[in-house]
Amino acid sequence: MPPPRTHTHKKVVLSVNLDSKAGQLDMTRARVASLKAMDQHEICAASEEDSVAANRTRRRRKGVTYASLSAMDQITIEFILPTSPKNGLSAHTILLEVAGNWTVEQVKAQVWLRAVASNLSPEFYHKFSPDHCILLYQKKGTLCEIYDKHQVFQTLDCIRYWRALKKDVGRISLVSRPQPQDEALRYQRFLNLLIGYDVTDVSNVHDDELEFTRRKLLTPRRLELSERDPRLYAVDPWVTDKPLRDHLLSKVMNGHILVVIHIFTASQTIKVSIDSTPEQVLASVFAKTANKRALLGIPDDVCESDFVLRVCGREEYLYGDQPLQNFSWIRRCLKNGEEIHLVLDKPPDAELDQVQKEDWAQVDDCTGVAGTHEQLTIDEKDHERVFTISMWDCNRKFRVKVLGIDIPLLPRNPDLTVYIEASIFHGQQLLAQERTTSKPFTEEVLWNTWLEFDIKIRDLPKGARLNLQVSCAKTPPPPNSKGGSSYQDSPGGGSAAEGKVKTRLQYYVNLLLVDHRSLLRQGEFVLHMWKIPEKSEESSSSVNADKLTSATNPDKASSMAVAVSLDKYCYPVVLPKSRDSGGGGGGAGLGDSGGEDGGEPGGDRCQREMPNHLRKQFEAILAKDPLHPLSPEDKELLWHFRHECMRHPRAYPKLLASVRWGRQEDVQAAHAMLESSSAWDSSGLDVGLALQMLDCNYSDAQVRSMAVRKLETLGDDDVLRYLLQLVQAVKFEPYHDSALVRFLLKRALRSKRIGHFLFWFLRSEIVQSMHYQQRYAVLLEAYLRGCGDAMLHDFHKQVEVTEALQKVTREIKAMLADKYDVSSQVVFQLRQMLENLQSSGLPQTFRVPYDPGLRAGTLMIEQCKVMASKKRPLWLQFKRADPSSLSPDPIGIIFKDGDDLRQDMLILQILLIMESIWETESLDLSLLPYGCISTGNRIGQLVSGGNSSSLETGDEEQGGAFKDEILNQWLRDKCASEDRRFLFSCGGYCVATYVLGIGDRHNDNIMITESGNLFHIDFGHILGNYKSFMGISKEWVPFVLTPDFLYVMGTSGKKSSPHFQKFQDVCVKAYLALRHHTNLLIILFSMMLMTGMPQLTSKEDIDYIREALTVGRSEEEAQRHLLDQIEICREKGWMVQINWFVHLVLGIKQGVEKRST
Repeated sequence: MPPPRTHTHKKVVLSVNLDSKAGQLDMTRARVASLKAMDQHEICAASEEDSVAANRTRRRRKGVTYASLSAMDQITIEFILPTSPKNGLSAHTILLEVAGNWTVEQVKAQVWLRAVASNLSPEFYHKFSPDHCILLYQKKGTLCEIYDKHQVFQTLDCIRYWRALKKDVGRISLVSRPQPQDEALRYQRFLNLLIGYDVTDVSNVHDDELEFTRRKLLTPRRLELSERDPRLYAVDPWVTDKPLRDHLLSKVMNGHILVVIHIFTASQTIKVSIDSTPEQVLASVFAKTANKRALLGIPDDVCESDFVLRVCGREEYLYGDQPLQNFSWIRRCLKNGEEIHLVLDKPPDAELDQVQKEDWAQVDDCTGVAGTHEQLTIDEKDHERVFTISMWDCNRKFRVKVLGIDIPLLPRNPDLTVYIEASIFHGQQLLAQERTTSKPFTEEVLWNTWLEFDIKIRDLPKGARLNLQVSCAKTPPPPNSKGGSSYQDSPGGGSAAEGKVKTRLQYYVNLLLVDHRSLLRQGEFVLHMWKIPEKSEESSSSVNADKLTSATNPDKASSMAVAVSLDKYCYPVVLPKSRDSGGGGGGAGLGDSGGEDGGEPGGDRCQREMPNHLRKQFEAILAKDPLHPLSPEDKELLWHFRHECMRHPRAYPKLLASVRWGRQEDVQAAHAMLESSSAWDSSGLDVGLALQMLDCNYSDAQVRSMAVRKLETLGDDDVLRYLLQLVQAVKFEPYHDSALVRFLLKRALRSKRIGHFLFWFLRSEIVQSMHYQQRYAVLLEAYLRGCGDAMLHDFHKQVEVTEALQKVTREIKAMLADKYDVSSQVVFQLRQMLENLQSSGLPQTFRVPYDPGLRAGTLMIEQCKVMASKKRPLWLQFKRADPSSLSPDPIGIIFKDGDDLRQDMLILQILLIMESIWETESLDLSLLPYGCISTGNRIGQLVSGGNSSSLETGDEEQGGAFKDEILNQWLRDKCASEDRRFLFSCGGYCVATYVLGIGDRHNDNIMITESGNLFHIDFGHILGNYKSFMGISKEWVPFVLTPDFLYVMGTSGKKSSPHFQKFQDVCVKAYLALRHHTNLLIILFSMMLMTGMPQLTSKEDIDYIREALTVGRSEEEAQRHLLDQIEICREKGWMVQINWFVHLVLGIKQGVEKRST
């Protein structure tokens, strides 16, 4: 094999001569000549003054508003120069009439020329260039920076602001570009440590989107911080707005509950209304203890307003004007039948949440916003004064010149040929496709050829990406094969070999054709490509998501590079944000789309009433679940009757999937309908519907913003419930800055609890996914800059503990590399390591990553051990740091290195959502989703069991897996009156594990608490991806319902009993309730397809849920189906017991000390 080569010949690729005439607009020869002759840098001040004077009178006479501002209008600006005296006296200023269609860069150049001509501090202006300075202005007392040098001046927010104030002259200061101070650099290094990525590293970017987004996110962050209530943020009460359901109301005595209030060393039990606020409870406490102050140690000079109510043993507060029944902790205690213990405490110091002052100025609110087509178009304008061009004026077809590829490692097979397939995608929709001829796979492959696509430049939508794929073949495919039509759907851009030629995709990379500023890409690009992983590699399961990224491979030394060239134009070509109302031009399809009245019915042929025979077909399409593909006929029907669709929000995902995003007229029609229709905003919240429009099929910013707008109404508890999917959906955004990113940032800055989990979800993705590191890092930095010092210090402690324990875990795994048993010597060495760790500066307290309400203290080293399972997780026990804790149990953490816990997190999240669905039916099925969190690349933590045992432990203690009465006797000994809890929890987990296809169920991952609550752990096999032996599945039953479970219910064999009948009724009711939310469950799993979980990689995996929930069948058939599954379990339960017995015997033979969560 030849050795890897360096990239010294890249210059050869890039030095290929380009067609100097390429990229000119399709204009008349006179226009082209005029544009070529124009040189913006040669415009002198005197000629500008002449043109300004000629236009000034006309502008004032017209009385122009911002909306009607044309590209030739003048804007009077007073510029304060950087050479002005620092005392503020006799400032150096220049008054300039700025053409509205000048770019910011051109304006700075003009000011510089004027400053030179005025002979004010000439040495300064000769020494530095205009880029040495930034532009600042004042808005409502805030200093704002005009940041984007490519932005057209008339689109700036400051222009709108000054016109709203009716100012004739605006004022802008030129200030020398500030350099970061040492303190700011130290702070940035600290943030980079927490993030796990250096967000200031721009060595792997081909534009400034990274820095651009960092600056833009300052605005929403500052806005949120300015509105944040410091005390409310400090206590962060956890409430819900959902009504209290009947099963919880039944546990309330005439609308009242008993609360134990702990006051220093004493306690007081009081009876309060569930409608009382925490403030009223405090008033009641102080009224009842008025005569006992000295006895309780309450000083005379304090009152109830000096205290807050905190949950004993937790950093969880009851605060605000919400009634007690809305607090999550109160509901949890009611559900579990636990006493409510609260402690009288001083409120947390809001000063600890102070945010570090930033050196950055707030960027202009309209930074990166393009103008309208009428502002940018060259039509009917003096071409000598054209500085930007509208993309919608470009009627030629888009093309790309493929120069060649640079191969880091020569191919093993000398007979291979290679070709590049170039595709243009919007979301998952293929807009156009071409490919090169095949060439021998040699050291250097050069094509130097243009590929012209069957799509016009004017039709390229924002978010369109050029996908370049390098494929190899043993036999060359047909040369320059076309991709077919310009509008078709594709699951992700893989190349299909023609005939019997076998091809293999090797490398891929994407380039957004319209950048984050709405500018069409121009010129040459060298893009470092990503390699398609082998199936045996861990990263192979995430390749579908990775292929959507616009990031390039940071490993430049060893990655393949492709060199391409796009057409060059004389000026920036800008994708307009819209057309002015009534602008008309170019909207060939707007009349057809009913552009004037949007979604309202009218005389347009597309708005006519739908015939009855088509209405049935229309309803059938809408009734299909999200996994069901739309046929071309379905799409045609939906688009033809799009105004009917706009009346039904549930039709939006299917309608928007029918838009031909490669046709400008259709895109404008869709946008017009979305803007004018009120049906979406006035409809009730359907989380599944909103989430569906955030998946990988929808790249349009307006569509995604509409979905986020609906999610704005979610309460904090629901945001946290769906946070896993929302974080994944960030991958599907074309650009770093988006409505979804801003939504997540805003909600995290409001709630410490949401912020805590967002931190770990993002940090885990940053470490695991190189393809999206930058995007997640930018969002995480924006959050960390606003979360406050207290949260930053907490995160730092958690990261320290996690990294220290990871190091210990890997050392232990290295010791046990060739061994199965965990010897006492290994446990001894573990404890020595932990002892050294604790004495060398491990944080004395830290928030538990999977539960931020808990604060762990020092390690209880003698109780720590190594578990005997394959990945050698650590079983760790920590003291409780909170002295008000009433629990005698330590905080147990199982620390895992080598397992991707995101699959467990997903299943636990779905269990929580199932529980909330059942609660709406007043079903309390006592699910116990335990704490679990991924903290890095295949690293994570989960809670270890407290008062629970595995069923295997009971079998060992009582003498076997075949004695049906063992479980029943154990329950009688521990909780004689808790038959109901066992029955309901067993029913809940039977239905849940069946619907989710959870396999590998045995008596070591089915647990039971001392209160009789059954629950499952360890979800390594889901969606019917079961273990097999020699091709035979090891799953013999739909779910676990063994003879010993039935014995507890008072039945055996084919016999029935009242308890068993109740069990069946509970299962059926729970199952039917889930069927009503089939779409939500499918969408939640669909949005996790791109995470890289090995058992969730394709839609075929999610098909299991459709089959389990009997989609398309009647409710009676569904009920019969579930009862049939229960009967199968009854008949084959003895086979499960055999499996459990084998598992038990093997465990005893191998000397495994089992411990579970």
